[in-house]
Amino acid sequence: MPDRPRLVIASGNAGKIREYRDLLAGAGVELVAYDSEVDEVGETYAENARLKAEAASTRSGLPALGDDSGLEVEALGGFPGIRSARLGPTQSERTDELLRRLHGTPRPWQARFVCVIALAVPGVETRTFEGECRGEVVPEWRGEAGFGYDPIFLVPGTGKTFGEMPPEEKRKYSHRAAAARALLESGALQQMSGS
Repeated sequence: MPDRPRLVIASGNAGKIREYRDLLAGAGVELVAYDSEVDEVGETYAENARLKAEAASTRSGLPALGDDSGLEVEALGGFPGIRSARLGPTQSERTDELLRRLHGTPRPWQARFVCVIALAVPGVETRTFEGECRGEVVPEWRGEAGFGYDPIFLVPGTGKTFGEMPPEEKRKYSHRAAAARALLESGALQQMSGS
């Protein structure tokens, strides 16, 4: 059996890497974690995802996947958006700051998670794939699963936050899973490996 082609995941986020291992398990590629430590200076999720993927691909010489994601809260005009990871030094502080800003604002706090995946393959134009999940921010932490804002994001029709869902259930709804499905359905990974 031939070796599976390697695909670099440009992230130092252990939770995100675990999620990609699950999401791309049947894709026929070997995932390699690589923390590209690229400054997110883009103005959009797609720009930041491209920066990460292209830097990791250039440095490794391999195809690379980078992503950027964020939580956009309607009551805050889409904030924090692409600045979701920079709202505070720790995730706990970021979540608390978001809830502080929402305090006193009428509920429900409609929101959406957005994820853009960029696939950079040496010698090929970088492609992007987007996914989203609409839901509601709740005022209290619920659940320990996942990472980021998962414990305060209520998924419609489930009565659960992402923080209360096991990975296999989260995959049915998440923004990252939707973007990964778009990537898989595009055939880009098969083209990358020449199959």
